[in-house]
Amino acid sequence: MADLPSGLLEACVVIGAPIDKLRDLHQNHQQTKLNDHSALEAEVLHVHAPPFVTKETNSTQAIGPAFSRVQRRKSFIKKKRRDRAPEPLLNGDTASRAEVSSATEDISVPKDLDLIALPQLCFPGGLQLATEQREDSYHFLVFTDLFGNRTHAVVVQYYRAVQSCHEGVVHNGHRWNSSKACLYAPFAVCVISKFPYYNALRDCLSCLLVQLRPARQTDFEETIKEFSAKLSLVPLPPPGQLHVSFSLRPLHVVLPSRDDQDSPVIDIDLHLPFLCFTHAALLQVLSCLLQEQRLVFFSSDWARLTLVAECVLLYLQPLSWQHPYVPVLARGMLDFLMAPTAFLMGCHINHFEEVAAETEDLILVNVDDGSIQSSWSESIDLPYIPLAAAECFMSRAEALQLHYDLELCHLGAGTDANTLRCQRRDWQRRLNTQIQNIALELVVNIFRGVQDFLNHEHRVFNSEEFLRTREPADQGFYKKVLDTHIFHSFLRDRLNRKQDTFSRMEQKTRNNAPRNRAMTESPRRPPMSELSRSGYNSYTNPSDRLSKRLGASLPNLEQSANDTVTGISCSRPASLRKMTPDIGLKFLQKTVKVFRLPEFPPPLAYHYVQNYYSDMVASLGKAISATPPEESALLARYHYLRGLVNTVSNKRLDALEDFQSLYKTDSDIFPSQMVKSLVDSMPESERLQADRRPELKRLISRVKRDQERERARHGNSHEEGAVKRFQLPKKYMPLEEFVKCVQESGIVKDQGTIHRLFDALTVGHQKQVGPDLFRVFYTIWKETEAEAQEVCLPASVLEHIEPSECVFKLSTSVKTSRGVGKIAMTQRRLFLLTDGRPGYVEVAQYRDLEEVKVSSAPFLLLRIPSLKLRVRGRKEAFEANLKTETDLWNLMVKEMWAGRNMADQHKDPQYMQQALTNALLMDAVVGSLQNSKAIYAASKLAHFDRIKME
Repeated sequence: MADLPSGLLEACVVIGAPIDKLRDLHQNHQQTKLNDHSALEAEVLHVHAPPFVTKETNSTQAIGPAFSRVQRRKSFIKKKRRDRAPEPLLNGDTASRAEVSSATEDISVPKDLDLIALPQLCFPGGLQLATEQREDSYHFLVFTDLFGNRTHAVVVQYYRAVQSCHEGVVHNGHRWNSSKACLYAPFAVCVISKFPYYNALRDCLSCLLVQLRPARQTDFEETIKEFSAKLSLVPLPPPGQLHVSFSLRPLHVVLPSRDDQDSPVIDIDLHLPFLCFTHAALLQVLSCLLQEQRLVFFSSDWARLTLVAECVLLYLQPLSWQHPYVPVLARGMLDFLMAPTAFLMGCHINHFEEVAAETEDLILVNVDDGSIQSSWSESIDLPYIPLAAAECFMSRAEALQLHYDLELCHLGAGTDANTLRCQRRDWQRRLNTQIQNIALELVVNIFRGVQDFLNHEHRVFNSEEFLRTREPADQGFYKKVLDTHIFHSFLRDRLNRKQDTFSRMEQKTRNNAPRNRAMTESPRRPPMSELSRSGYNSYTNPSDRLSKRLGASLPNLEQSANDTVTGISCSRPASLRKMTPDIGLKFLQKTVKVFRLPEFPPPLAYHYVQNYYSDMVASLGKAISATPPEESALLARYHYLRGLVNTVSNKRLDALEDFQSLYKTDSDIFPSQMVKSLVDSMPESERLQADRRPELKRLISRVKRDQERERARHGNSHEEGAVKRFQLPKKYMPLEEFVKCVQESGIVKDQGTIHRLFDALTVGHQKQVGPDLFRVFYTIWKETEAEAQEVCLPASVLEHIEPSECVFKLSTSVKTSRGVGKIAMTQRRLFLLTDGRPGYVEVAQYRDLEEVKVSSAPFLLLRIPSLKLRVRGRKEAFEANLKTETDLWNLMVKEMWAGRNMADQHKDPQYMQQALTNALLMDAVVGSLQNSKAIYAASKLAHFDRIKME
């Protein structure tokens, strides 16, 4: 059956030196007593991959897919050895000529497994014999296919004695002879999995070595095959709060689950980079990754290379590295570093000088001493991560408790290894969660507000406007990052409205006051109550103030408006540095349950394996019965796991029942592709049985509908994947092109409004808008928007307006009948912001207006144009000497008044929103035309006022 769920094991491969070469070297060693041995070429000795058991042919029972399925496979031809007499093997065992002959035949391996490069990756420093026993050594590998899918591996190198069959006896895996020196050969066992269960697979290999050390060579292959078969029986936990554990004596091994469908498996100690680098250096590494530089990690420990590289890539989640990624480069692979593209690779520290001298434009990261430099100098001339985000990250990182020993101070000495390991896992899980939250907050703070500059309908990102909102010192960083593949993929997810960890945290940490985005279909004007919390406590002119928008959006950053900073300060206020990692984040630690698998059966016998799956189903049934209904999320995970086991053991109807229960409980983790494959594989008799059960029939129908919907969505996959950057036009635009350009710019979406804007901009001209005119219009629109966003009101003014109100237009300072100041226009009212000590004087709410007209006020011998407003319930009219701005304000206020009346009449606030858009477009049109026809042109946008007059 196709598309079965993957188990823990993809393959187990044994790598080592050819037996005949080892025998020759051993004989030479006995004769010459040489201490130095040249490196041997490693090769694949054994490959073990599922399936490991087959159904007896005389049985009448149905063959389950777990036993009958064969992976897509390919041939791998091992190197031929010369045919010789029976050979002495490791630990004195012999092999017949027939056995040697069979070993030289082609072997079948999983199709996606590339064994060509595996030997040198399992021995990245070369395969060296030794004259004394050496410690076991573990390291970790990551393979990436052409489609970017990653496969992970854990490798253990261990040494076995190489001796002739008559030289002494075997004791604890070593043959000792007092008269002749021993020779030890390294072997590597590589466990490959689709998922990065690094700690779990290392535990499994540790248990395997306990069995291998005393084993004779005749039992060597069988022991590894049984070990591989056991791992192939382990189901992977579903996303959520349910982990899976199993026993491989002497250890209990735990497989942690993913947080959700889109999150990666994390079975790694995420605090390792914090032990290797200072916080500033770690941020520099992350900055280089975000800018897609060519990075090379160096260490004297092969294991450290992959673990640290995996950690720093996890810190960037949900952004994903899109370029070549080879955390362990063998000695013969250093030419990979000449690749012209961005990459992340790892080398042994012994190659540091060679790589630095022979290559250019590399970022060299020494994991051992925490230093970072470039291959052309000892410093890095690259933009740093934005200051406010970096400082927030550093302050939170300082509060992390990274040392487990401090957790043990109040505990006694443990006497049970598995209990101690469980305590350590719980501590590590809590620490990992804190680090994930801190790293995610860093990403959110760097890219906060990106979605405000996206046009979802036309899939356009307005990068220039986004850059304008960044601090001047940070713009170099953003200019580099905005052109990267990693950011493009991130934008594509935002345009597809993906609800990932970034979206959830960005929403969670956003200020509580709602942004009134719909008012102009432009979300870049935050409410005044929100701006008031950003650090400004008095009204100042926008042109005299440094923008602090990015810093204002970050939680727990206390910085005055007048501070100007160019680098990370080491002496921050204590209130900033002494915070706990949870302040501002408030992410609760989730309760985790662990499902213990039954004890493994003899894994190479069909009926034992069949009983094992039955025992697992029974155990899951007991767990479901013992779980109260209010714990629906946990129940869903149990049903998922039981459905998976029933699937691989060919109990299709039972599996469908579990998946139906899962769908009703938690559809987020519903494995639609697995259920589709399950339904497609059902014979006619089972399909008829399913159709007679209403719930299963509905489930099958739902899966089919989802399948059709998925096909339709894939038909638009090219469109969904496209992300365009908004660009100003370079030629004259007729109406159709003008509509598209305005919609892509994010100014307005409504076609009727755009048509009226087109008429306004083409008054007295041919019906085309020139590129220069549009550029001026667009610039004025954005500048007005930015100026309005800079208006920050004191608390004494804010208390008079609604929390969601925004100041959209501010006049110059003028004389009015109520004092001198600036007239402010929000979506609800007009008010006067008095000069001197900022004060609030109510002018009118739009619904209370009775008359709006252009008038004139006497001044000496002159008449100054003014705007006169009569308000319901007030005897005296309000008059403002707006001078040259009078006609424009007259148009805007009348449109807002008419829009308010329409909204009240139809009980629909959308009319008010549209009126506000019309008023702001009038302002931009007058500013861009700058001629005698400007007011007439702007009047074409007075849509609601015209309806009112009619």
